[in-house]
Amino acid sequence: MLKKWLLMLMSIVLFSVIGTGCAGSNEAKKEEGKIIVTTTIGQIADIVKNVGGEHVEVTALMGPGVDPHLYQASQGDIQKLSNADMIFYNGLHLEGKMGEIFEKMGKDKPTVAVAEAIPAEKLLKSADDANAYDPHVWFDIDLWSIAVETVRDELSKFDPKHEEDYKKNAETYLQRLQEVKAYAEEQIAQIPEESRVLITAHDAFGYFGHAYGIEVMGLQGLSTDSEYGLKDVQSLVETIVSRNIKAVFIESSISEKSIKAVVEGAKKRGHTVNIGGELFSDAMGEEGTEEGTYIGMYKHNIDTIVSALK
Repeated sequence: MLKKWLLMLMSIVLFSVIGTGCAGSNEAKKEEGKIIVTTTIGQIADIVKNVGGEHVEVTALMGPGVDPHLYQASQGDIQKLSNADMIFYNGLHLEGKMGEIFEKMGKDKPTVAVAEAIPAEKLLKSADDANAYDPHVWFDIDLWSIAVETVRDELSKFDPKHEEDYKKNAETYLQRLQEVKAYAEEQIAQIPEESRVLITAHDAFGYFGHAYGIEVMGLQGLSTDSEYGLKDVQSLVETIVSRNIKAVFIESSISEKSIKAVVEGAKKRGHTVNIGGELFSDAMGEEGTEEGTYIGMYKHNIDTIVSALK
């Protein structure tokens, strides 16, 4: 009888230990759990990775070479957005075909348009629509720093336990961005003022030009959704020939066809204009490369532009 009671007592103790261990294990798993974040473009994913650090797991829907203006969410994308704890997107109609999705997701979880946190008076107006703004704000580092602060504040609000980490990470990242800005100013100073003309496939570099005193021209408007015609090509060719412009640039997320038409048009007019290189506009480079980070992408663009125009 005594032996039976001892066995029962040992069983109770054993199950108690196992139960405590499982609870502890589940609690530990909860403690180690990361915030699942889904973003649209890689530039925003890069902010979240740098500010969130070890506390976040980030997925960008739009990878290298993807044009956000024309992007249509797949069923898999909807699943990623649904499974996320937080969503960060650009806004200002960059992701033009996804507005309704973000509106629906915003009812269930933090869904933040980082560019729309920037004061309207700092934004560039669209030449085509008086009520719209240029969405390509990441090309002005001071404006993009506001997006960094927005991510920091939203992560802190969602996860106040790690607020100090987010603040510290953001401070480090913002300092690095200012170093890149200083590098850009130093390099662009090497380009003669009369040569500071940047011609690309679409008008994505307005903020860049505004920040560094460069005149920018795009064959298409702010969105690649807009069509360009023969008249647009001829107009740009006329500008290139009359101002003796030596280089134009292709973009990683847009077909080379439009810019090559401009090059050919200039050639027929007896003017040689070279393709100065490929720039990253709406998308970054391959993950795991320098250009797959915001800072690496920015420096690549600076080096490419300066090399071609100086």
